[in-house]
Amino acid sequence: MSTDDLASARWFSEEVQVHAGALRAWLRGSYPVLSDPENLVQESLTRVWRVRQTGRVESPKALLFTTARHLALDELRRRKIAAIEPLAEIDALPVFDDSATAADVAARHQELELLTQAIQSLPTRCRQVLTLRKLHGLSQKEIAAQLGISEHTVEAQVANGVRGCAKFLARHGLP
Repeated sequence: MSTDDLASARWFSEEVQVHAGALRAWLRGSYPVLSDPENLVQESLTRVWRVRQTGRVESPKALLFTTARHLALDELRRRKIAAIEPLAEIDALPVFDDSATAADVAARHQELELLTQAIQSLPTRCRQVLTLRKLHGLSQKEIAAQLGISEHTVEAQVANGVRGCAKFLARHGLP
C-alpha cells in the first residue's frame, strides 16, 4: 500500500468513520420511517470517500451528514409516504343549485360546517399546513419555505390533518 493510500485510509478512519455511530443515531431520530438507515450510513461513507479521492474535503463531518440527509430525503420522496387526496374540489361545490331541495341545501351546509369544525379541531401547525395546501393550493416546497419547516414536515402534517379530519367526520356520521 502506498503512502498516499495509507494517508487516505487514516484520514477516512479518523475524520469520517468516527462519525458513523452518531450519523446512524441522527438518521433514526430525524427520519424514523426510513427502511434501512444502516444502508444510508454506508452509502454516505462511500460518497464522502469518493469526494475525497477527487479533491480536498474541508469539513468531512458536515459533508457526511449533508450527504446522508440528501439520501434520506431522496428515499422519502421516492416512497411518497402518504398519498394526498383533495378533500373537495372547490369548483365542484355549487354556490347555488336550482334543482336542490331545501333539505339538500341544509345537508350540504351542515357538511361544510362539520368540515370547518374538523379543520379547526386540528393542532395549529397542522391546520395551517393543511389550509395552505388544500385551500390555497400551495406546493409542499412553498409551504415549507413560508413556514420555515422541512418539506417532510409539510407532508407529514398534511397527512395527519387529512386523517384527523376523516376521524372527526366519521365520529359525526360522515364517510
